[in-house]
Amino acid sequence: MTTEAAETPVQPALTVVQSGQNPRSAAVEAASVTVVKDNAHEEPTDVMSAVVDRPNMQRAYDRVLRNKGAPGVDGMKVGELKDYLKTHWSTHKQELLDGTYQPLPVRKVEIPKPGGGKRQLGIPTVLDRFIQQALHQVLSPVFEPGFSKSSYGFRPGRSAGQAVQQARDYVEAGHRWVVDIDLEAFFDRVNHDMLMARVARQVKDKRVLKLIRAYLESGVCEGGLVTVRREGTPQGGPLSPLLSNILLTDLDRELEKREHKFCRYADDCNIYVKSEKAGQRVLESITHYLEKKLKLRVNRGKSGVGRPWQRKFLGYTVCNRRQNVRLRISPKAVMRLRGDLKAVFRRGRGRALRRVIGELNLKLRGWMHYYRHIGVKGILQELDGWIRRHLRKILWLQWKRSYTRAKNLMRLGLDEKRAWNSAQNGRGSWWNAGASHLNQALPKKLFDRLGLVSLMGYYHQLKCLT
Repeated sequence: MTTEAAETPVQPALTVVQSGQNPRSAAVEAASVTVVKDNAHEEPTDVMSAVVDRPNMQRAYDRVLRNKGAPGVDGMKVGELKDYLKTHWSTHKQELLDGTYQPLPVRKVEIPKPGGGKRQLGIPTVLDRFIQQALHQVLSPVFEPGFSKSSYGFRPGRSAGQAVQQARDYVEAGHRWVVDIDLEAFFDRVNHDMLMARVARQVKDKRVLKLIRAYLESGVCEGGLVTVRREGTPQGGPLSPLLSNILLTDLDRELEKREHKFCRYADDCNIYVKSEKAGQRVLESITHYLEKKLKLRVNRGKSGVGRPWQRKFLGYTVCNRRQNVRLRISPKAVMRLRGDLKAVFRRGRGRALRRVIGELNLKLRGWMHYYRHIGVKGILQELDGWIRRHLRKILWLQWKRSYTRAKNLMRLGLDEKRAWNSAQNGRGSWWNAGASHLNQALPKKLFDRLGLVSLMGYYHQLKCLT
């Protein structure tokens, strides 16, 4: 790029961070010999001054504090940022204004993906998250007006719920085939030059451009070894969602130019067409566009053309109806929830029931809040019954002996003969948890009194609020 050719630092492929060494001072020292000043007669647009403006930095600080998050390679925690800034902010502010600030590498973290495998995250230092958030707050209003109305990810006033509702409308309008495009390791394969060229269309301050490129190339630290990034944008910092939208806006414009009906949430894009033949043609042409024009790779194993009710979008699917098409929770999303809850149930065998219920409620509220847009509710009743059965199983296992089981069943309202017969039936805990004696002794209203969130009840509560 012309804006970077004269000032891109030459960095080593590998750097070892020595034990006890201050990584930030090492990074600044390494950068000090590579800085090239802009031509004196060029007066860049002063975006950087807006970034380091005190009200903007205060908002960025508040946001980083709310988001919390793990420490980066320097080990600094979010709670330590305030004291650090009191001592060092004036230095870092001047470095930003001079164009000499050098970010630290991100800390590599891998988390399991819902569909298997692992997703690689890069955790920036707290200071770099603070600066990235300040950058995001200034740049987002610059790029936001140019984003497509069919783009819903990581944008103010837009959500996954709006995306799936728009997708449902397309299906109901007769677009009953979907082209599901999956970008392979999108955040790891972003071409830096291509991304920076698109940022430079709107941002003319070379200090800002240089800082963004420095974040892209800051490297990944794993086990004390830093590997420089030649492509990709680290997923985990406040700036990466905005950068992904900037790059993929070209895809949005291409789809709009072809007058396609589509919904995109970050790198998850569905295109709705009226026939399978049209879908195959669109998949082939858009794959060619992404790979040749944007230098991105399409995962052909996960991408494809199918009926909307046979594929999922953001954890949702739709029912197979021509009129009044309704949203449903995808079967895979239900399986993931069951897996998460089973882990809580396993931990709960030696704990008080109220404590188990408290842990369940945190997951159930968040899950139901995300899936509040569904129109098919039968699965919620099924899950509610399944959760209560697991809680009955926990109590049955905790009671252990036949004598304890019989006494507790009598205390909960069963007559003596039935209580003893049930306690000595020789059946397994899961069978007993679904049997009539435990359902009578531990009814739904008892779990309501203990504070257990009912998915169906919380769903109706959310609907009343909207």
